[in-house]
Parts: sequence; C-alpha cells; structure tokens
Amino acid sequence: MHLITRHEQILGLAKLEERVFVDDLSARFKVTPQTIRKDLNDLCQARLLVRVHGGAELPSGIVNLEYEERRQLAAGEKLAIGEAAANLIPNESSLFINIGTTTEAVSEALLDHDGLMVVTNNINVANRMRVYPKFEVVMAGGVVRSTDGGIVGETAVDFFRQFKVDYAVIGSSAIDPDGTLLDFDIREVKVAQAIIENARHVILVGDASKFDRSAPVRIADFSLIDSFVTDYCPDDSIRQMCVEHEVQLIEAVE
Repeated sequence: MHLITRHEQILGLAKLEERVFVDDLSARFKVTPQTIRKDLNDLCQARLLVRVHGGAELPSGIVNLEYEERRQLAAGEKLAIGEAAANLIPNESSLFINIGTTTEAVSEALLDHDGLMVVTNNINVANRMRVYPKFEVVMAGGVVRSTDGGIVGETAVDFFRQFKVDYAVIGSSAIDPDGTLLDFDIREVKVAQAIIENARHVILVGDASKFDRSAPVRIADFSLIDSFVTDYCPDDSIRQMCVEHEVQLIEAVE
C-alpha cells in the first residue's frame, strides 16, 4: 500500500497514542468525517490499523511494542524527572498517579517512601507498588486498555471523584505554547480532569519532547498546575507562565 501523507500522519498518531477517532482527525486535518473514514478503512484494509467504535487503533501486538518503545524514549530524562517529582512528595501522603511512562518513573522513585496511599488507574503502577506492605494501593475500576494497562472511562472518573488527596502526578501527550495541556484520548482526558480537581497539589511531569508535539483534546490550562517537573524547559513562554501562575518549575537535568 502506498501511504499518502495524511495516512502516514494518522498512523503516526495511532502509534503515539494507540487509538485515533474520526471526529478528532476530521478537525485536525480539516477534512470531512467521510474522508477520514475512508482513510481509516484503507489503513485497516492494509492491516496497519483495526477499526473500533468511532475510530481505529493499532493491532494489539504492535501497540504493545510501541508502548515499550515509548518507555525507552528519553529513559534517562524520565528517571531524573521521576526522582525529582518523588522528592516533592513526603512520607505518609495520599496521592493519585495517572497513566503514562513518566508517571510510572515517578512510582518507581517513590519505592523508598513510607506510608503512602496511592490511588491509580495505571495497572503497571499498582503492580509495582502493591508488593510493598508500607503502601496502600487503591485501584480504579473501568475499561482496561490492553495497550498500556491504563483504566479509562466514566467509571474511573466517578471513582477518582470519591477522593481528595494531597498530591496528584499527571502527564500529558503535548504542551501547547499557550500553556494548554493536551492529549489524544478523550476518555483519558476526563479521568485526568477528575484527578486534577480532587488533589490539593498537582504535579505535572513530562520531558522536553512534549513541547514539540500536538494533540487535539484539552486536559487543562497550565494555571491549574502547582509544580512542573521536566528535564529542561525550552519554551520561554512556559517559563513566564510558571512565574505568573506561581507554578514551581523544576528542571531535573542540569
């Protein structure tokens, strides 16, 4: 199959965030939903994607490989970010940990802590921390994505709304120059919004590559963040927003 540029971009988005939706792609590429449906059908016919309700996703084996590859991207930076973010969280705290490879790095760095209550929708985080009796791990219910072990959907949203915790550790797929945090999956975004609303201190974690990406779904504005932990912040406008909104900026890699 000869891929046109839009097909390649759609496939790239699917590789980055495992699932794409007709309405989001239609708005992104400024074409009709019918055109996007034909694009997805072409990609599915070539066995590069499989159709799901409202869109398409990568075949599970490919997606799992992509998630493992994402975990290895900027691995050293994520390790440093994880350690710096964990330093913000004292012992005997309650916290949310959201889906993402960088949030998983934070959970790894938290293993030296004591007395944490960890509420998460990330199966990988739960499996890592549940074996330590010093932690109480509370798992969200909902739809489990086979691609990354993330739990999403309205059930997960309602679950997080039952808590009011000390800290939240969240990530995003992209950070817009205007300070908007962005993602691809609206189900995941709704969970992230519930997490932000029900934490006293929100910690955003993400490496510098997030400034070079774009995604169609708004999570929140930068003003709702209390601390931003990154390897390096290359965007002066984001630095200025940190000052204006009293967001603690921590650059973990010198």
